[in-house]
Amino acid sequence: MTHVSYRTVEVDGVSVFYREAGSRSNPTLLLLHGFPSASHMFRDLIPLLADRFHLVAPDLPGFGQTKAPPRGAFDYTFDRLAEVIEGFTQNIGLDRYALYIFDYGAPVGLRLAMRQPERVTAIVSQNGNAYLEGFSNQWSAWQAYWREPSEANREACRASLQPDTIRDWQYGTGTDPSRLSPDGYELDIAYMSRPEAEEIQLDLIGDYKSNVALYPAFQAYFREHRPPLLAVWGRHDLAFLPAGAEAYRRDVPDADIHLLDTGHFALETHADEIAGLIARFLERVAIG
Repeated sequence: MTHVSYRTVEVDGVSVFYREAGSRSNPTLLLLHGFPSASHMFRDLIPLLADRFHLVAPDLPGFGQTKAPPRGAFDYTFDRLAEVIEGFTQNIGLDRYALYIFDYGAPVGLRLAMRQPERVTAIVSQNGNAYLEGFSNQWSAWQAYWREPSEANREACRASLQPDTIRDWQYGTGTDPSRLSPDGYELDIAYMSRPEAEEIQLDLIGDYKSNVALYPAFQAYFREHRPPLLAVWGRHDLAFLPAGAEAYRRDVPDADIHLLDTGHFALETHADEIAGLIARFLERVAIG
């Protein structure tokens, strides 16, 4: 039976909550969640891999059980999230690790990889975008806010945070409803109802343009360092299209790419299949 530990560690004024399982003598996989979720998205995956790997899944500042200072005392930007997670890895002694990057976890994790490429042994991207080709036509409200950060444009993005959007659009689209547990989306909806949660998320939505600006740098990192890369993508994702997965081959020609018959939150329905793909991939590339 897998033993999962639940811990917190202080990093630059942030109390970072994380899940940890598996022996530290095994290769480490750092799991970075996305929007609007937290490390609970890995609750099914972790037990499937803990016999072979050391797994660490933190909650980003502003998400889940991580406690960060309020807006004004803490800048809710992707640069700042990456700084905290980089400090987190150093604080708990992660010198080398493979990255699992999903959604918001992609620009956070790829910032880490660019800064310290020698630490990253491999990358698993599950609907973690790094190419313009990956964007669908569903980003108009967010893109308008990037171009003109007015109060009206900010308010137009608030629809992305509403319970029906989280449940039906982010989790439900392209997914077999009979396989979709309510646990994930109901917890995300509860997290979003906490004081200041929506404003923090709107700050991050406004800053998402900084990730797009870094896409050429991310792609240069791929070309220069050629990290072993597995892309596992829910092909029915309405936000990040399968073209975003296929684009990795432009810079990492031997990238291993799999498109699954599900949506954005692929782990909710395909954890077993994804775990098998990850295990075979990481064992083949012999991370250590």
